[in-house]
Amino acid sequence: MKLFNRLYLTALTLSSLQAASAFVARPYAPTTAVTLHGKKDSSDEVVQQQAFSVGSFVEFEEKKRIHVGKIDAVEHKSSGGARYAVIDSEGRKFNIADKAVRYSMACPNSPGQANKLFEEFISVQDAPMTSLQESLDVSPELLEMAWEEAKATEELEDQAHADLTPASFVELVHAHAASAMEKYLTWKLLQTDLAHVFFKEIKSHGRVVAFRAKPRKAVDTAKDMFCRNIDNEDNDLCFV
Repeated sequence: MKLFNRLYLTALTLSSLQAASAFVARPYAPTTAVTLHGKKDSSDEVVQQQAFSVGSFVEFEEKKRIHVGKIDAVEHKSSGGARYAVIDSEGRKFNIADKAVRYSMACPNSPGQANKLFEEFISVQDAPMTSLQESLDVSPELLEMAWEEAKATEELEDQAHADLTPASFVELVHAHAASAMEKYLTWKLLQTDLAHVFFKEIKSHGRVVAFRAKPRKAVDTAKDMFCRNIDNEDNDLCFV
């Protein structure tokens, strides 16, 4: 209830943005390693693409199917592009290009923590929208308030400061630093049909790294379309 009142008061007045620093959306930086396409420098030497580290946990696409796994090895092609050998939870090995990686998270140094995090990573891979909402304690109303906050920040500052990353979204709505799993769950939640009512995806080198608040008219239209879908008729958003 305290969080709800705090967010509600924030949404009522733009002046409260400066007073509530926990609710300021921060400029985004990619949640994954920066991707530099292989190219030649002035001496005609191939510049290798920056790659994800061995041991990193990744969600990746292979033949239009989504998998999660651990990077077992990294190599670079003659053109400089990175490729990865990835092993999934069932021990299957995949050889994928860098562009196939959709999301990555660093592996903890402790073997126990690493195993626990990877098990959680696997368990939420196919989590439905309602499960994501429950895990993150984010209701449709709270999602709408986050959108209003992002729009207010955009008007007071600039677009870069208004874009939300998974980390800044969690800090915005719950006022604490996001864990690795919270960031992944938020990244997935903000790509659902519900979140698409309010936000559009921002990509860097083909990967979704941030989310931008849509204009109010676009939100009204998207909300109407969302609620007209028979699958969403009982969603709380349609009663807000």
